[in-house]
Amino acid sequence: QVQKREILGKKVKSLRERNSIPAELYGHDLKNIHLSVPAKEFARLFREAGESTVINLVLGKEKLPVLIHDIQKDLLTENVSHIDFYQVRMDEKITTAVSLEFVGEAPAVKEKGGVLIKAVHEPEVEALPADLPHSIPVDLSLLSDIGADIYVKDLKIGGKAKISAHPETVIATVAEAKEEAEEK
Repeated sequence: QVQKREILGKKVKSLRERNSIPAELYGHDLKNIHLSVPAKEFARLFREAGESTVINLVLGKEKLPVLIHDIQKDLLTENVSHIDFYQVRMDEKITTAVSLEFVGEAPAVKEKGGVLIKAVHEPEVEALPADLPHSIPVDLSLLSDIGADIYVKDLKIGGKAKISAHPETVIATVAEAKEEAEEK
């Protein structure tokens, strides 16, 4: 549930004091709209949806399908200080970053003392907005030896979404742990 706002510039501080977050809505063939969003409602929604799930903004009687394109946080308090929403067309493919969810434990780390290196955290995914995955699971149990790799081609994304990165791009690898040289 969002509202249009007339408060702009430095005056948005008064919005934040009333537990609202200033936001911008923009998109394909859409004029920018200045919004205010209830802080508690946004915090709950962001935990559930993240940046790669389509959410509906309710503006008056309109429901607008959007992605959370960007958030800015206060450096001291970590509170969200500004939000950019991007309105999507449900019949048009989009490309956005989707978080990887590393699951399981790598046998090469547990049994052979290797070090897990995560090379990619949010690959670009192309899909219709309704087909975007919330996250992509990465099964670390595939890393059974030092030097083993998980590639983009090994990911199970399902549906009609596709990862934009090259199939041979390394997602995660296990490197040999280097012994630190003793100081004399």
